[in-house]
Amino acid sequence: MVYKNETVTIAATSVGFTAANLALARSLYGREVKQATCTLEAGQIRAWEDGTAPTTTVGQIINIGDVFIVGGDNASAFRAIRTGSTSGKISVAYEV
Repeated sequence: MVYKNETVTIAATSVGFTAANLALARSLYGREVKQATCTLEAGQIRAWEDGTAPTTTVGQIINIGDVFIVGGDNASAFRAIRTGSTSGKISVAYEV
């Protein structure tokens, strides 16, 4: 069940999901986020799910239109950065 949606802008500095949105699962439902289903809507990005900060040349490449899932165990460690001059924009649906 989706409990929260957000759009995350991925710019020239590595960022992750909004911590308050991850914590919301525990406060609303008493459990951790199960997964985050994401769609990249703009700007190619690179990402890691282990807390390591990706760079513009190192990390898994995610292209515009790609749908990817970040498991709940990795959601707080997810980090992404844009690869070029256009910021990435991901739509995220958090599920419990």
